[in-house]
Amino acid sequence: MDLELLAPMRLYTLSKRHFFLVFVVFFICFGLTLLIGIAGPNVIDAIKDASPSSNGPEVRKFNLSSQSLSTYNQQLWLTCIIQMDQHDNLNGVTVKFNMLVRINGVIENASIKYFNKEVHNRTRTLNCAQECAEIIVVHLGYLNYTRYDISVNFENLSQIYHIKNFIWKTYNPVFSQVEIWFRFVFVVLTFIVTCLFAHSLRKFSMRDWGIEQKWMSILLPLLLLYNDPFFPLSFLINSWFPGMLDDLFQSLFLCALLLFWLCVYHGIRVQGERRCLTFYFPKLLIVGLLWLASVTLGIWQTVNELRDPTYQYGVDASNFQGMKIFFLVVATVYILYLMFLIIRACSELRNMPYVDLRLKFLTALTFVVLIISIAILYLRFGAQVLQDNFVAELSTHYHNSAEFLSFYGLLNFYLYTLAFVYSPSKNALYESQLKDNPAFSMLNDSDDDVIYGSDYEEMPLQNGQAIRAKFKEESDSD
Repeated sequence: MDLELLAPMRLYTLSKRHFFLVFVVFFICFGLTLLIGIAGPNVIDAIKDASPSSNGPEVRKFNLSSQSLSTYNQQLWLTCIIQMDQHDNLNGVTVKFNMLVRINGVIENASIKYFNKEVHNRTRTLNCAQECAEIIVVHLGYLNYTRYDISVNFENLSQIYHIKNFIWKTYNPVFSQVEIWFRFVFVVLTFIVTCLFAHSLRKFSMRDWGIEQKWMSILLPLLLLYNDPFFPLSFLINSWFPGMLDDLFQSLFLCALLLFWLCVYHGIRVQGERRCLTFYFPKLLIVGLLWLASVTLGIWQTVNELRDPTYQYGVDASNFQGMKIFFLVVATVYILYLMFLIIRACSELRNMPYVDLRLKFLTALTFVVLIISIAILYLRFGAQVLQDNFVAELSTHYHNSAEFLSFYGLLNFYLYTLAFVYSPSKNALYESQLKDNPAFSMLNDSDDDVIYGSDYEEMPLQNGQAIRAKFKEESDSD
């Protein structure tokens, strides 16, 4: 196998103690963000609204008014809790009923009210077991008014069900401020790391960069977008555009990260020229379909909510089910393909010096990040991860600051760690002049603290300088 000439990486100069310290620093940084998040405010403010009902045998009407809102509340949900009479012992009941909703907005001085003559008519499904599932009546993705008056009519709902209460849910304004500051901190840190990484590679030709270094030069700018430097626009303008932009940046970065794993685990085996059709196209196709599905789902939800605030994925069950099956099929293909590349790379490169080191470090750090992510998802959602309404319901949003900071901190520190180990060391340019490729210079059994000699092939490498000095003294005496 022909080996490409690579710009040196700091990874090659790290000892086992240094690798241990890298992982310790990673866990300390992640732990600090998690502790700050635990001490932070709740994400969602929930206020119960007493139900001023005018119940009849067939129609139940409720007129509700929200609390005073600001842009820091970001979004607004109105949910409803319906209770089934205890004397009815049926379990697993599913009931369909009609819900008519009218939304009116009130401006700040309360002198002018926006009357929306359109009435949104939706057929909703109520699932009851021990308790009935909470129903999202309205979701507003951005707030144009300081207060909302909402009229809700329930039709064809049996008398054994009664409306327990309504709940207004918004983002906690304190959390919104915390989110702004931490996004800003991550944007600044990512910008600094990106500049330092680019500065460290400035003396090396891009043709000599390793595949990891080339990908880091792409992922770090995308991480900058993932942290969203435009996020404060959400609080300056009342529009759906900043939220859509944030979703687009997040999906773009996450799919680029998925593509990075495929390319590295395959490219580390295929040195030299990597053809676009055979190397990149299959990976772009798989990841591109995942990105297209996620973006389509986001645009679909946003457009329908702008047209009808009562829209939910669960209402459009047939189309959502088709999209979910498509996403799961493509995700399964991706996982199987990635596992195949990892197993083949480990089997072929386990005895190759330095290349094996690159493979082991990336696999170990990525495995740690994935385990933490899966643990957070399971603790957060439990078995609901695979439910049909998983994406649609309010449960997709963070419950507390710890969840927000743990996800953002995890991905940011993961990229910072990779940038550190893949950047050249201070003496990398000098070392690169002594050896063309590290794979041909690994002559000692130890991976640690190897000092390379120049003209003394028979010298023990670990004490090269001392023996060189002794050799010089013997030459002078002669």
